[in-house]
Amino acid sequence: MKLKDGFCTQKIAKGQVMVPVAKADTEFRGIVRSNETAAFVVDCLKEETTREDILNKLKDTYDAPEDVMAKDMDSVIDKLRSIDAIAE
Repeated sequence: MKLKDGFCTQKIAKGQVMVPVAKADTEFRGIVRSNETAAFVVDCLKEETTREDILNKLKDTYDAPEDVMAKDMDSVIDKLRSIDAIAE
C-alpha cells in the first residue's frame, strides 16, 4: 500500500497537515491534520509498504505497547482509506 500521488504533506510543530492537490485521484477536498504518530504513519506510506513494515518502524521508534501502536496505526490507515488516499 502507498499514499496516492497528489497528496501534499507539510510538517507543523509536532504534527503534519496533508491536502490533496489538483492531480490527486480522489474526491476528497479538505485538510487532514495529523499528530506526530499519525504523521509518522503517513510518512511511511510515501513509499510502497506493508502494515507489518509500518508496525515494525513504529516499534523501532516509539516505546509503547505493540497492541496500542497497532490499534493507532490501523485507525490512521482506516481514516486514510475513507478519504481514498491510499493506493493498494
